[in-house]
Amino acid sequence: MTITPTRDRRVRRSRSALMRAAIALVAERGTSSIPVSDIVDAADVSRPLLYQHFGDRDTLLLEAALDLARTDLVERVHDRDEKLTERDRVLAATRHFARHRAFYRPMLTGPCAYGLNKALTDLLSPFNRVWARRMSPGDLASELLDDLALFLTGGSAAVINTWVIEGPDPLDPEAFTDRLLRMLPVVTCQPSDRESQP
Repeated sequence: MTITPTRDRRVRRSRSALMRAAIALVAERGTSSIPVSDIVDAADVSRPLLYQHFGDRDTLLLEAALDLARTDLVERVHDRDEKLTERDRVLAATRHFARHRAFYRPMLTGPCAYGLNKALTDLLSPFNRVWARRMSPGDLASELLDDLALFLTGGSAAVINTWVIEGPDPLDPEAFTDRLLRMLPVVTCQPSDRESQP
């Protein structure tokens, strides 16, 4: 069976409506335990459509979080503009999590937390692999680069998750970016700006 472009547009629209509704309801209610009936009502689609597209509510929530991260976070962090500094890229990430804190906080403390952390790690590890290659002294084996990328991604995720969940309201992305950047030279055994100054 061939899907016609009209049907394909409808599928994309209904999937998008479900993901937007899920994000909005989780952020509004402060919990990821949103009844399926509330999500489909907010998206103005049928309940079977949610199951057809996603299988269950938790898969919808994870897909919604990944879509949000891909469109709002990854595009900014992976921006090819060579004028962007490492600080600009880290700041883009911290601003993303601060801007969407109301959604991420319940997702990181609810039943989807493990799945979300794994999905975000998979999404962000390639960026950290490039960063690890640039920061490493000499040519590292591919496996070691993968391990370093995973280490950097997992470690920064733990610090970011704690900030999103427990940080003071409102979150301050600028100060938190500086905090993250102060840790990186220690983790990578690189001299910090302060150490290199006389």
